[in-house]
Amino acid sequence: MASDIELFRAWRAGERQAGSVLFARHFDSIYRFFRNKVDGEVEDLVQRTFVACVEGRERFREESSFRTYLFAVAHNLLRDHLRRKKRAAEQLDLEEVSVVDLGASPLSFLAAHAEERVLLHALRRIPVASQIILELYFWEQMTGPEIGAFLGVIEDTARSRIRRAKLQLEAMIRTLEATPAELESTLSNLDGWAEAIRRQLAPT
Repeated sequence: MASDIELFRAWRAGERQAGSVLFARHFDSIYRFFRNKVDGEVEDLVQRTFVACVEGRERFREESSFRTYLFAVAHNLLRDHLRRKKRAAEQLDLEEVSVVDLGASPLSFLAAHAEERVLLHALRRIPVASQIILELYFWEQMTGPEIGAFLGVIEDTARSRIRRAKLQLEAMIRTLEATPAELESTLSNLDGWAEAIRRQLAPT
């Protein structure tokens, strides 16, 4: 199977089918990226991400993985989208504000288990910057170096931010309305519950 870079090079050289395969490979991941953060415009943002990638393909210098580049494009579009939700006079600080603070409606997601509901609600209530890091870490299995490349920081800094985001998530989980058993079950198996959610957030 061709690697992302091989497909990208073929696509940039004019092989349209290579581009179609490349985008199909990453469609679900980009859909998930937006699904838990915006209301009603997921498909539009996904399409705009791939259009922006097409338009900017000459700027990709292969200094990181194609996946990292694609998520960076999605991140820029998300930031612009969330900024429009704020009044013009307000500054948008993704290190401080959550999607719930920005008025996100309850997620239309039928969690099979209480732990999934707890985890989803907690993710949407921590700062957007931390939510993004954890969803890339849990759902896309991004490594420390990959998250560092995505953030534009060194690996040690990326790992520090992952740890901080996990602490924020754990603290938020403990504030939610749920039984003590549900809270402890969520906290004791974050990876497992995150994987269960990942499978259910794919496009239908």
